[in-house]
Amino acid sequence: MEEKKNLMSHEKLLELEAERDERKEVIRAQIAQKIKEAREQGDLSENAEYDAAKEEQRDNELRIEEIEAILKNAEVYLEEDVAKDAVGLGSTVTLLDVEYNEEVVYKIVGSTEVDSLNGKISNESPVGKALIGAKKGATIGVDTPAGVIKYKIIKVEKPASAKSAKKTTKKKD
Repeated sequence: MEEKKNLMSHEKLLELEAERDERKEVIRAQIAQKIKEAREQGDLSENAEYDAAKEEQRDNELRIEEIEAILKNAEVYLEEDVAKDAVGLGSTVTLLDVEYNEEVVYKIVGSTEVDSLNGKISNESPVGKALIGAKKGATIGVDTPAGVIKYKIIKVEKPASAKSAKKTTKKKD
């Protein structure tokens, strides 16, 4: 079975690579130093500093594994992948809630970039799915437990270009 692609912006790809590299090259060394210093204190059976450093080491290694799993199946979406007049990954969309006459703004992102507090929603979310491929002026319906919410697309903004991005990135570290 083919693994699910992790769609993301070039910016997010670079952010994850930088975090992974910092955790491998800088944070690992800092934690190793903490463990060394804690060991020098003697008895490890009741050494809180040693226990804390080992826990920090475990958490760091888990995060490195998580990042590498994401990067293994990373696929960068580019501006040219988004139709000029339709909503796609990376698009920022201004919507009008038809029932309440309120505007909302969402940026459509891959699942690794979701930040609902800042208006970044997944292309896999109910609203994201309904928006993909839709055009300015269209009215979409989103199924929710409370019923269908209707939005009119007021504005579609394209993502910033990432000319240096590669279409698909696979990491093997």
